[in-house]
Amino acid sequence: MTKSLLQNNLRIKASLCNLLNNQNFILAIWVALALAVSIKQAFQPTNNNYLIFKYVYLHAVERLPLYDFYFSQYQDSNHYGPFFSLVIAPFAKLPDYLGMLFWQLANIGFLFFAVKQLPLGKNKVNLVFWIITHELLTAMFGLQFNISITAIIVLAYVFIVQGKNFWAAFVIMLGTFVKLYGIVGLAFFFFAKQKPKFILYCIFWAAVMFAAPMLFFSPAYILQCYHDWFVSLSEKQNLNASLNSMQDISVMGMARRISGYASLPNLPFILGGLLLFGLPYLRIKYYKNEVFRLLILASTLIFTVIFSNSSESPTYIVAFTGVAVWFVVQDRPLKPIVIFLFIFAFVLTSLSPSDLFPRYLKEAYVKPYSLKALPCILIWLAIIYQLIVEKFKLKPIQHTNE
Repeated sequence: MTKSLLQNNLRIKASLCNLLNNQNFILAIWVALALAVSIKQAFQPTNNNYLIFKYVYLHAVERLPLYDFYFSQYQDSNHYGPFFSLVIAPFAKLPDYLGMLFWQLANIGFLFFAVKQLPLGKNKVNLVFWIITHELLTAMFGLQFNISITAIIVLAYVFIVQGKNFWAAFVIMLGTFVKLYGIVGLAFFFFAKQKPKFILYCIFWAAVMFAAPMLFFSPAYILQCYHDWFVSLSEKQNLNASLNSMQDISVMGMARRISGYASLPNLPFILGGLLLFGLPYLRIKYYKNEVFRLLILASTLIFTVIFSNSSESPTYIVAFTGVAVWFVVQDRPLKPIVIFLFIFAFVLTSLSPSDLFPRYLKEAYVKPYSLKALPCILIWLAIIYQLIVEKFKLKPIQHTNE
């Protein structure tokens, strides 16, 4: 009887493991979450991101300013580029409840596709999917394009290391002309084959995306929008650098809020961050090592968020994907410090916006001091240390499903 019970338990455990490691099941979970969030958000007040996105297209059709504050429509202002009017157009034409749902599905489908392309074994790719699921949910509640920004950065890396320069340039310029963040895909430039061709492809796609909105709206109007976009982004940086903004969840935000000095400038932090970010590139002999390159990817994903004072809670889908990539490429057995940092990040970064986290701690410490950023900052420093001091293997890595 005991033996039979043990065998049943083993079969149940094996079935559960197979289910959790089934990518169709994972995608089904993501789709179910997108459906649940879309239903909930469809009944929210009008001040949600989807309406901001939708009106980028509608305002462009009417040749209205894209970056004014529209109180009656969504009580906020847009900060996405003129090219975004074309990206959002198919969704904006639908009723809001359908537009939101298909917008969510498009974003998560894009991210799922991108992560699946990572040069990792199947089990590790699936682990990345599970690790980022809760942070993905946070981004979905904000109806965030940052889900697609994550996919863009990941695909920029994948396409460059695969030698697909044309498509790498496409996704990098797409992210740049929508939300600027995509420009960080150029961090993988040194891994590119045929670099002059890659540069030409970037110029080509930049010209296409710069001019594309002019085919649907007047050139003079779009040129004015580009000017207004630059002005709005500059103003947004100043607004975010405060002690009570919902944004600025960053290195600078932590420093400002812990010190109480709202005027603390960004530049010294960004210059210091760029210096540390660039140091691993001096280790040219390791450029062909896949773990080294994947750690560069993880560093880029995290750096993009922790050194931006536009970062808010839903933006951390970008950084947390970097945390996941860092975690799955660590040598087994895992070092205690790796386990500690990962658990710390999962609890403080991923869970802190949710009801699973103690409300008092969230309201008294995490939000006021931008502590959601802290674990990602520590992990990013650990990645930089690893990239600078570790001796990576110079022979090609053989992938398995382990």
